Amino acid sequence: MKKRTLSQIIILLILIAGVVVVVLPMIYMVSTSLKPNGALYEYPPRFFPKLDEITLENYQYILAQKKFIRNFINSLFVSIVTVTVSAIVSSALAYCIARFRFPGRTVLFAFIILTMIIPGMTMIIPQYELAVKLGTINRLGGLIPFYVAWVIPYSTFMIKGFVENIPRELDEATYMDGGSVFTVYFRIVLPLAKPGIASVSIFNFLTAWEEFPWANTVINDDFKRTLPIAISGFFGQHQFTQWGYVFALSVLSLLPILIVFIACQKFFVAGLTSGSVKG
Repeated sequence: MKKRTLSQIIILLILIAGVVVVVLPMIYMVSTSLKPNGALYEYPPRFFPKLDEITLENYQYILAQKKFIRNFINSLFVSIVTVTVSAIVSSALAYCIARFRFPGRTVLFAFIILTMIIPGMTMIIPQYELAVKLGTINRLGGLIPFYVAWVIPYSTFMIKGFVENIPRELDEATYMDGGSVFTVYFRIVLPLAKPGIASVSIFNFLTAWEEFPWANTVINDDFKRTLPIAISGFFGQHQFTQWGYVFALSVLSLLPILIVFIACQKFFVAGLTSGSVKG
């Protein structure tokens, strides 16, 4: 009994340490965004600002800049379209692979798995050449096809597992009632695979929302850039980094992520646990 209690205490301490490691940077980011820029370089440094030092001037500056609001809207547009298109394409592809037998099915799925293990940065040169040929350089909409292509393999792999757990008897009953393949897909597969689609959609949103290297490579216009590029613009600006603005913009950039996660939380939890139980 004592050994069990000791092991539980150790596990609890490890979990607490993990929470501290994860949460402390977030708390520091918020507290720093509420400090005036001059207070960031004081010595000795303080983790939390004094009550009389708390200010919203960093947020006021960010919200007063039309460029940053435009960058925020750009990121939101690209992320939403990426999530929507990838959810439709990957769920349809997962349905075809899981339900139908056709020549090259195994090879196709193996190719999807293979693309998941290729580092994205190794493909940046051929991707740039493709973007030049497609005429998507310096176009906000040009980011979407590449983002969708990046997330489809993982999304298809995950959703396929959910589709395979849907009883085939439901498909057969639909066919007997005069339904078509599309009826099965829209009436059976999509509703029952909703937890899996929501789970991968959260990760897809994060991928498009936080992506920096590719967007920084192909977008040159300040008003077409996404939020991560706008944040990086403060580093080294005017011979020093304006950390107050950086953290204020970073806090604002977290709001859509929190909204998406809260809205899809029940589906996300169901998506993580449903694969562990058969039947």
